[in-house]
Amino acid sequence: MTSTTAYLCSRVFDGEKIHANAALLVEDGKVAGLLSADQVPVGVETVDLGDGILAPGLIDLQVNGGGGLMLGDAETVDDIERICAAHVSLGTTALTPTLITDTPDVTRKVVDLGIAAWSRGVKGFHGLHLEGPHLFAGRKGAHDPNLIRPLNREDMALYLRAARELPSLIMTVAPETVPPEQMRELADAGIHVSLGHSGATYRQCKTAAEAGASMVTHLFNAMSPLQHREPGLVGAALDLGALNVGIIADGVHVDPVAMRVALKSKTGPGRIFIVTDAMSQTGTDVTSFFLGGREIFRRDGTLTLEDGTLAGADIDLPASLKFLTGTLELPVEAALAMATSDPADVLGRPLGRFEEGYPADFVQLGNAYEVEGVWIAGEQFSNT
Repeated sequence: MTSTTAYLCSRVFDGEKIHANAALLVEDGKVAGLLSADQVPVGVETVDLGDGILAPGLIDLQVNGGGGLMLGDAETVDDIERICAAHVSLGTTALTPTLITDTPDVTRKVVDLGIAAWSRGVKGFHGLHLEGPHLFAGRKGAHDPNLIRPLNREDMALYLRAARELPSLIMTVAPETVPPEQMRELADAGIHVSLGHSGATYRQCKTAAEAGASMVTHLFNAMSPLQHREPGLVGAALDLGALNVGIIADGVHVDPVAMRVALKSKTGPGRIFIVTDAMSQTGTDVTSFFLGGREIFRRDGTLTLEDGTLAGADIDLPASLKFLTGTLELPVEAALAMATSDPADVLGRPLGRFEEGYPADFVQLGNAYEVEGVWIAGEQFSNT
């Protein structure tokens, strides 16, 4: 039996623009349409959410952990579910849990758990992001340099299998470690190849994009900078339209001025979208935790190793939206797109928009971007 519900809100963002006093129609867990609030058919159940913003569920393509657990430490599908639930409760209805550089055994374990999580229908899980181990040690950031290595045929077999069995797979690699022919093989298999943790030249990055690389991981961080005689990976990220670019919008990883310059100068059709680079502390009140045996300290909105090296971020997507619209004074629609439709387009999946037939994944945000409700497939989410 068909069941239709209309969700009314003072502002409804459809993935591109905001509609005032509109209603989202949800039918059997799918988006059925978007109407003016006074056009809701008689007899349809209505839920008046009042003031605020109703938006497609937020999407995060770089999430290292949550709920007190890093992805690399997960041992069961329940652990994957725990990580995802921490982010879903914060409005992120689609995420790609991210494994930072680790051993072949851990990488294989995480891939197997990810495939099982997708098969089980874990809420919020939409694939994996493997950030390493095929990086440039000179731009390692918080990654363990002893685990960084070239990509071999056994690795390739694992990644190709993962691409077949996961809804999406992102891989962060460095052009100086992974040659164009390997990037082409990954991209041809449907893997989203992202450039990062690299000291590559602009020319190397352009060659990588021509070989199928389509993304850049956390712009400005752990990469060759834009210089006047060598534009590096930063220059390639902004200049090459084939590259979509993730950025951490916490005001710590990237100065607001640099963010403004990047947003103004990015060549399309590729776009800049926001990621959290969240660690295990998300959804908890811990003040420190361990990453590969090294202690990470949580202080004043930052996560660092003992030597001060940034190690992920201490922010969620709603807080990122508040930063974009507040500190950066970005238009609300532009900021929301960076957390919804833009990353959805990067994945090429039916997410991030209120389009008929799309999953009814949505979030209610207060006027200060606080999360007031989360729905997945039309069902309100409760992390209890």
